[in-house]
Amino acid sequence: MQPGQQRPGQHPGQQYAAATQQLECDSCGAALDLDPHRRTTVCLYCASPAVVQRPASPNRPNPTFVLAFVLTEDRARQIAQRWARGRWLAPSAFRNAPADEVRGVYVPAYLYTASAHSTYSASIGEHYTVTESYTTTDSQGRTVTRTRTRTETEWRQLSGRHAAYVADIVVTASRGIPNHELDAIEPFDLRALHRYSPKVVSGWITEEPSLTAAQCQQMAQKEALEEIGRRLGAFMPGDKHANLRYQTYLQEQDAVLTLLPIWVLAVRYHPEKEVVRLLVNGQTGRIYGRQPYSWIKITLLVVVLLAVVAAIVVVVVASQ
Repeated sequence: MQPGQQRPGQHPGQQYAAATQQLECDSCGAALDLDPHRRTTVCLYCASPAVVQRPASPNRPNPTFVLAFVLTEDRARQIAQRWARGRWLAPSAFRNAPADEVRGVYVPAYLYTASAHSTYSASIGEHYTVTESYTTTDSQGRTVTRTRTRTETEWRQLSGRHAAYVADIVVTASRGIPNHELDAIEPFDLRALHRYSPKVVSGWITEEPSLTAAQCQQMAQKEALEEIGRRLGAFMPGDKHANLRYQTYLQEQDAVLTLLPIWVLAVRYHPEKEVVRLLVNGQTGRIYGRQPYSWIKITLLVVVLLAVVAAIVVVVVASQ
């Protein structure tokens, strides 16, 4: 099954709204505007959550699975603050700044699986020990014969076929969360996957896919091929190997849209500096962020290191 392809039994849901259409709150009847990039909203008047199920399309399918939040907002703040305080080369204002905006977001991602069939060739090296005799001069000036061992490597060519199943590859379907940032807060505990239900995401920000299914499939295939390369490297026999070459064909590919729980935190530490965005895995608490740097601290660190090196040189010269 290809990304974006609807599974048998999937249905569009009970409610649909076009990108510019207003919804009506089921509780108080107020008109609700829904961002076209979101699946959920909250009534401004009675705080009732609303979930919209759009008809599936090739690039905007309905979610198949969802992972629920485990970490609370307070815990996410604590993790972010501890992470910020540990950035010793960051400006002090950043290390002490609170996360003034915290959002729990269900981020769309594809869960990809495939079978991989490879042909490979490599040079396999096997070590063996050689004992040899040599002459040298001992402490009394006499010529003596001694033995020593050294390790040699015998190389031979190996080629063959390899088959494997690649599972649980997760790639982003959101332009707002690049794939390398999602990788940084993985893994997610996929054992806790649930079938998608509006009840799970009700009251939360739920983003719609903003990357096409084809783009996500390319990212997933790239990660799958990299994984096969690592497995083939571990699969090679002998003591070492070199010149590993392989060609892999991915078959029985399947990708299903999954919603992942992520806390998104914004840290504003200076009115003239960019806001620093932190991502916290809503299950495990693993965090990612790009810290700012204080050039004053870096300069002082370089000066201290140079002073230490100079002191060591002085001590070494004085002892000679």
